[in-house]
Amino acid sequence: MAVSSASIDEPLINYNQSTVLQKHVGFFDRNKDGLIYPWETFQGCRAIGLGIGMSAALAVVLNVGLSGKTRPGKCPNLLFPIEVKNIIGAKRKEDTGVYDAEGNFDAAKFEEIFLKHSKSGNALTEDELLGLMKPNKALKDYPEWYGGLLGWKNLYLISKDKDGLVQKETLRLFYVGGLLEQIEKDVAARK
Repeated sequence: MAVSSASIDEPLINYNQSTVLQKHVGFFDRNKDGLIYPWETFQGCRAIGLGIGMSAALAVVLNVGLSGKTRPGKCPNLLFPIEVKNIIGAKRKEDTGVYDAEGNFDAAKFEEIFLKHSKSGNALTEDELLGLMKPNKALKDYPEWYGGLLGWKNLYLISKDKDGLVQKETLRLFYVGGLLEQIEKDVAARK
């Protein structure tokens, strides 16, 4: 059976027609082919100002942890690609619920974060942000919990304001897309 060259060159996802969750992780799909390899995760982490060691750790943890969840029924791939079109399969069992079952942004669940976790109502301290992970720890799913911890800690480091707070709008931009791209531009401008 012959495979046409058009199907080989065709990307696995159209980001213009994707869910918010797909767009969110699409930042790390540096060549926009629908697959995120560890080196792309590393490049994305470096682009937002994370150090070499942390970028490497996140690339390993995220790609090893998420690849199998986004490639259901396929043979394991030792390059550990994450398939963006199937990213909903990697949604954590107990998360904030900001992404619904289809990967769309749930504004009510987003507001709930600030009602439940923020003393000020419009920003999160580091402890309040890390408090979003408590349900994962209760499940004793330590690899998933560790990956989440790395992610949330680094989100705090790259998005906190001068007062050490992650503002509501900043966190919303993280979820719906745009924050990482903005941080990448800021980091590039400083170089």
